[in-house]
Amino acid sequence: MSTTFTLDTATSRANPTPAPMRRLTVPAIQRRKGGEPIVMLTAYTARMAQLLDAHCDLLLVGDSLGQVIYGLPSTLSVTLDMMIAHGAAVVRGSYHAVVVIDMPFGSYEGSPEQAFASAARVMAETGAAAVKLEGGAAMAETVAFLTKRGIPVIGHVGLTPQAVNALGGYGARGRDAAEQAKILADASAIAEAGAFALVVEGVVEPLAKKITAAVACPVIGIGASADCDGQVLVTEDMLGLFDRTARFVKRYDDMAGRISAAVETYAVEVRSRAFPGPEQLYPAEVANKQ
Repeated sequence: MSTTFTLDTATSRANPTPAPMRRLTVPAIQRRKGGEPIVMLTAYTARMAQLLDAHCDLLLVGDSLGQVIYGLPSTLSVTLDMMIAHGAAVVRGSYHAVVVIDMPFGSYEGSPEQAFASAARVMAETGAAAVKLEGGAAMAETVAFLTKRGIPVIGHVGLTPQAVNALGGYGARGRDAAEQAKILADASAIAEAGAFALVVEGVVEPLAKKITAAVACPVIGIGASADCDGQVLVTEDMLGLFDRTARFVKRYDDMAGRISAAVETYAVEVRSRAFPGPEQLYPAEVANKQ
């Protein structure tokens, strides 16, 4: 079902007004298993959330904001405060999609109790609908602990960026039978623990298909398979804002080139004094009235 959004021009920069205002729910996403593919993209700001919201089922406030927004070398330095600040902005900018916030490295691995304290703070301070955490069977107890206490969870297995040091890099996972068996077991454990959806990242395609068929919850692929129950990408990657992207990214536009061209034109007009022109200036009689 498509949703139409209109913007009040007086408040559109900060407060989109949807018509009708009806946000998707976690159970609605769960029911999409084997049905219409789920559309998921990342968002880190209110304005980007406004632009994506009508087209997406899920908006992920990913810890990838460390690299995309802050220029960090990995996700490991991202803090809970950063995730909460950006998560709250995305919730304010959206009315349709289910907003999910990544739990950053170090905020949940210590114990189920630590994870609950962190996740409860995220939910309370942002208004988001769910959290996402990385890890396989070792995190199943934590997923169960959270879901039993009313915190919806999306799992994340395969290539897990927070474990990049342990994995030895960002290469595709599941290239041998032993690793495939482990990732499949991880996915099954997280699903059985109560995750309402599962992100499977950077795995060989046959493994992604096996996982999708094996678990009861929707599987959202990123570098996985078109046969998954949905797909997610980093928005800035798919828009072409970066020169280099992973193999699994399709660039749907060249926003970097378009921005550069627009800024070049602006610079030329400023230096030639063509901007500002009469349309951008206040005539004297108008200025005197203000």
